[in-house]
Amino acid sequence: MRVILYTGKGGVGKTTVAAATAVRCAQLGQRTLVISTDAAHSLGDSLDFPLGEDPKKVDTNLWAQEVNPLHQLESHWDRIRIYLSSLFSSQGVDDIVAEELASPPGMEEIASLMQIRQHKAEGKYDTLIVDCAPTGETLQLLAFPDVARWYLQRLFPASRAVMKVARPVVQPFISIPLPPDEIFGHIKRLLLDLEGMKSILGDPKTCTVRLVLNLEKMVLKEAQRAFTYLSLYDYLTDLVVVNRVLPPEVTDTYFASWRKIQDRYNESVESLFDPIPIRRSKLFDHEIVGLEGLRELAGAVFGDEDPSRVYYHTVPQRLRRVDGHYELQLQLPFISKEEVDVRHNEGELYVTVGAYKREISLPRILDGKQVSRARLDGGLLRVTFTDSRQ
Repeated sequence: MRVILYTGKGGVGKTTVAAATAVRCAQLGQRTLVISTDAAHSLGDSLDFPLGEDPKKVDTNLWAQEVNPLHQLESHWDRIRIYLSSLFSSQGVDDIVAEELASPPGMEEIASLMQIRQHKAEGKYDTLIVDCAPTGETLQLLAFPDVARWYLQRLFPASRAVMKVARPVVQPFISIPLPPDEIFGHIKRLLLDLEGMKSILGDPKTCTVRLVLNLEKMVLKEAQRAFTYLSLYDYLTDLVVVNRVLPPEVTDTYFASWRKIQDRYNESVESLFDPIPIRRSKLFDHEIVGLEGLRELAGAVFGDEDPSRVYYHTVPQRLRRVDGHYELQLQLPFISKEEVDVRHNEGELYVTVGAYKREISLPRILDGKQVSRARLDGGLLRVTFTDSRQ
C-alpha cells in the first residue's frame, strides 16, 4: 500500500490538495482511501460529502474517513492510562492532574495515525492519502513513536516475568501500585503497533511526505523548518506543492503588490528545496469543492501523471565507510551549525535541532566506537565514529 502524507501551515490548502490527489489516484483505477487526522476535520467539506470515523465510499475507487482520535485512543491506551492515573494518584497527585499526566503529549493524535497500520494489515486499498494536522503537530506525530518508546521503557523498566514473581512479595510493603500482568500485555501490543506504524512511515518505498505551501514569507519559512525536521526524523519528502499562485491572466492593479511578492518567493522556492521536485497550482477564480473541482485541481498540479509515484528517492540518513572510519550522514537543510547539538551515549546518538531532539539507535557495527567529530557541510550533518581505544 502506497502512503502519502500531506502537511503544511494551516490555511495553505493542504486538505484540498490531499483530496485532489486522492481523486486523481481513484481515477487511475487505484483503490484509494483519503483520511484526515487533523482534529479540525475539513476533508468532508472539501469532498462535499458527509464523512464519519469509518471509511465511506465517495466515488468509484474512492473512500474517505475522518478519524475519531478519542475512539482510537481508548482502544490503544485506555488500560495503561487507568493504571498510570492510579500510580500518580497514589503519590498524592490531584486526580485531575493525574489524568493529564497519564497520557503523554500527542497521544490522541498518534492514535489517529494508528489507522495507517490497520489499513495496511487489512489490505483493502492500494493508495492511502493522509491529510495531516498543520506542520508543527505533524512533526510531533512523526516523532512520537520514538518518544513513546522512551516513555514506556522508563515507566515500566522491569520485565513482565520478573514483575509477575516480585509483585506478591513486594506489593504489601510499598504504597505504589505495581503494574498488573495485563498491563504488560497492553504495553507490548502498543509498542508493536507503534513499531509497525513507524516501519511503514519510515519506509521510503512505501511512504513519503509532501509539503504544501503558498508564496508567503511565513509559510515558506515554516515549510523550510518542516523539511529540516522531517529529515531529522528520517522521513522522505518527495514533493513540494506550491498552491494558489496568481495566474498570468490576473492583471488587475489591485493584485500588483501580491504578484511582486509571489514572484520574489517563487524564484527562491527552486533553490530552497532543490533537488525536491516542485509542482504548482494557480489561484482559481472559483471554490475548489466537490469531485469536479478537485479533478480540476489535480489536473493543474499533476497533469497526466500518476500522483502516487515517488517523485524523489534520496533517503536523508546513511551510514558510510569514509577514510577507514564510519560516518553517519544526516540531511539537515536550512540550519546553521549553531543550531545543532550532537551527543553520544551507549549506542544512542542524540541530535538536537532547535526545539526538536531525535534519539537515533546506532547499529551494532558502531558498538565500542565514539564520536570523534561532527560537522555540518552544506546541509549534511556528518558524524564520524572512531574506535574508542584509539
